[in-house]
Amino acid sequence: MTPLYILRNMTTDDIPQVVSIDRASFTTPWSARTYEFEINNRDSSHLVVVEVVECEQRPTGWRGLASWLKAPAQAEREIAGYGGCWLIAGEAHISTIAVAPGFRGRGLGELLLAAMLKRSIIRKGEYSVLEVRASNEVAQSLYRKYGYEIVGRRRGYYRDDGEDALLMEARPLDDAYRRMLDERLQALSEQLDFVDQFTGPEW
Repeated sequence: MTPLYILRNMTTDDIPQVVSIDRASFTTPWSARTYEFEINNRDSSHLVVVEVVECEQRPTGWRGLASWLKAPAQAEREIAGYGGCWLIAGEAHISTIAVAPGFRGRGLGELLLAAMLKRSIIRKGEYSVLEVRASNEVAQSLYRKYGYEIVGRRRGYYRDDGEDALLMEARPLDDAYRRMLDERLQALSEQLDFVDQFTGPEW
């Protein structure tokens, strides 16, 4: 069996698994109540998960996939990672990204970032911002790959140890950026077998 990765909106049923990944990833994780609030605040808060399904035969076509997802579970499904974005007045603020320890190193963090940026462009996002630990060079390298540049520093931003955060920004999220994003997603599709329920076959 081969893994199929499904990108979809987070639901309240996902919260227990998401909280478990959060606690394994961060020293100051969000609470279950925070996730519930974010999920219900759909006007500005958008959370996604990547669900992994071990299936004997991949469903074909979008209608086949839709029918398969509505059918009773044929195999164990689990959340491999999640991401969050706040979209307010054209600003797409990446609030969180995490991948479960057992699924790291497969490119899922990049897939989640790309998926949130794709959603932001569809929702008329004009630019994107995020904070990252000053010491997290791996994450910074990923963000630079997607056009983010350091534009500021927030001293003592992280409450657990007082580490500084670097403020990174990607702008503009225009047609040229969209084409770059398409190329990145195409490259990811050659590495991972995934489908995105939000955007469908065209966007």
